[in-house]
Amino acid sequence: MKTADFDYDLPPAFIAQTPVEPRDSSRLLVLHRESGEVEHAVFRELGRYLQPADLLVLNQTRVIPARLFARKPTGGRVEILLLQRRDLLTWEALVGGKGLTLGKVLSVEKTALPLQAEVLEVLEGSRRVIRFSQALEPHLAEIGQMPLPPYIHEPLADPERYQTVYARAVGSAAAPTAGLHFTPGLLAELAQKGIDQAYVTLHVGLDTFAPVTETDPAAHKIHTEWCELPRATAEAVARARQRSGRVVAVGTTSVRTLESAGGAGGVSAYTGHTDLFITPGYRFKCVDAIITNFHLPRSTLIMLVSAFAGRENLLRAYEIAKREGYRFYSFGDAMLIL
Repeated sequence: MKTADFDYDLPPAFIAQTPVEPRDSSRLLVLHRESGEVEHAVFRELGRYLQPADLLVLNQTRVIPARLFARKPTGGRVEILLLQRRDLLTWEALVGGKGLTLGKVLSVEKTALPLQAEVLEVLEGSRRVIRFSQALEPHLAEIGQMPLPPYIHEPLADPERYQTVYARAVGSAAAPTAGLHFTPGLLAELAQKGIDQAYVTLHVGLDTFAPVTETDPAAHKIHTEWCELPRATAEAVARARQRSGRVVAVGTTSVRTLESAGGAGGVSAYTGHTDLFITPGYRFKCVDAIITNFHLPRSTLIMLVSAFAGRENLLRAYEIAKREGYRFYSFGDAMLIL
């Protein structure tokens, strides 16, 4: 297996720059993994493919306005992208700029009160551990911007459009984009049909979306992310199994959380970090179906979905999606793998 096995060509015109309205009017490509058959639908028709006793597992993480700007003592401007909070004052972040050595102090812009950030640790690349002079959360709405992926060039009219309608647990640097297609009405409709819903939390880090640069995927270091599978969700999975229902993971983040908490005896409540890197050959313990978006080539996400659907099946479906004019990536269309 090589990283190049997960490459495909995508002209920029296929990359969705803005979300569709309403959310559930996005298109849905349905891939039957055993036969390789492909169907085309609209996301609001999801209930046609689910059955009573199935369980939707959704990631309730909420994206923080994690993009900040600061000034060096020389006046040079620096971009800070918050990745993970370590304690009340300390964050791991990507910090763009030169000369950001240990002990460097930055002055954060757009704050009524002075807010400084000191470089505590220099990690690999542009990653730094920085300590703020006061707690950051009370100021984020004022000073932060929504951290849209770099391939999205259109400004977002409403920052809430980069949140799922069920986002509650604050902490992500990026949205779990498979969930962006759901509306409260669609969730209610599915519930009325007998399709249960349960929640996990995985705070998404930007490394999840980064291309794998090593020739051999096994050499790639996937960074850890914090996740939680509560007892109520573990019990919901057990009920679905008892009723012969399927566990339908909404997004790769839900897949990783479920599989991190899974074992031979089923799924147990879990809170902690995961560095689970799923590639073809992985044996799934819990997930029976996946709702996902169309992913970047050479990414850990396309490898995960290939492990579930089969690489050849998946890449063929991507070519069909291109031929049919589907929209790709975060604000793009969706895929249901059964």
